[in-house]
Amino acid sequence: MSSFDRVAPPRVRHTVLVVDDSAFMRKLVSEIVASTGEFTVVGTARDGQDALAQVRTLQPDLVTLDVDMPGLDGLAALEFLMRDYPRPVVMLSAGGSDGGHDATLRALERGAVDFVRKPSGAISLDLEIVADQLLQALRAASTVRVTAHPVLASGRMPAPHRSVPALLPLAGPPARVVCMAASTGGPAALAQLLPALPAWPDTAVLIVQHMPPGFTASFALRLDATSALTVHEAADGVPLRAGHAYIAPGGRHLRVQGPREAPRLVLGHDPSQWGVRPAADPLFESVAELFGSHAVGMVLTGMGRDGASGLRAIRTAGGRGIVQDEASSIVPGMPEAARRAAGADAVASLDELPMALAAQLERLPVLSPFAASA
Repeated sequence: MSSFDRVAPPRVRHTVLVVDDSAFMRKLVSEIVASTGEFTVVGTARDGQDALAQVRTLQPDLVTLDVDMPGLDGLAALEFLMRDYPRPVVMLSAGGSDGGHDATLRALERGAVDFVRKPSGAISLDLEIVADQLLQALRAASTVRVTAHPVLASGRMPAPHRSVPALLPLAGPPARVVCMAASTGGPAALAQLLPALPAWPDTAVLIVQHMPPGFTASFALRLDATSALTVHEAADGVPLRAGHAYIAPGGRHLRVQGPREAPRLVLGHDPSQWGVRPAADPLFESVAELFGSHAVGMVLTGMGRDGASGLRAIRTAGGRGIVQDEASSIVPGMPEAARRAAGADAVASLDELPMALAAQLERLPVLSPFAASA
């Protein structure tokens, strides 16, 4: 056999289980998934209970899971799935409403890798509109390493001990700022991290989570309900306040703008960076410029390299940098890119991040710059 006659080894196809209570939607989703030859649909399931049985029997690499199903719905099935048979899950949501947004966010907090919105409700005859998005989500999910995900407790996680009581007045401008960047796996990470932080009386938190418009307001409300920090979706022109956390709205870049003694949030429609808007780099760079050595940047789980140049800007300005470790990241691309580009003052697991953040904040200059200039 000549070298020209050699047969290339067959490409490995990832196996997929399709879960939806509608037989029509199961057929349509299966056709889209199988259309490129990258994936093999090894089975379908009509509800959550059936899905768990099929996963146990078929051991698919990936699962597409409808949110709204009778009996054991998608959210309940997801919790059992991530606890007992962890694997990458892409949710299919009919939600364009606040209720749909809430269900999708709950799924992401419980370990789903991504979600795709059905364009016209539970039975979407026009699902082809989002076919490319579904395939891209599955491609990304096929690269993800998923481990068992604990069921989220309904109560707030205990905050690390702080020497400053959380009940002090929180209305003033911050002396210190913490910036966080997250993408794939971020909602679950932030749902664990934010409730473990106190409402520092001298520190504000700014968050960029890659998320489309319509979801960040609901996400902020969910985090606010479980956190000591007061969590908002960021709005253009509002003052930056200590003891508060602000989430960049989907579709808008977030920056901070001086003067330093009265900083404000600024939203922009300027072009996407790294294919996303909001992106973390514009926020981190603006914080580095305004707050310098009084800033901490933190890069969490996510795909790509957003946050890397921003973290470098913060550390160059004298601030501190933290990255989530590879083992606890659903996708370690962003934290690893940040570590390579900027270095880090701490690399920590998700469980250890609250204490790592406290330690880095303690290393920032103690004296408020406003007090020094008074």
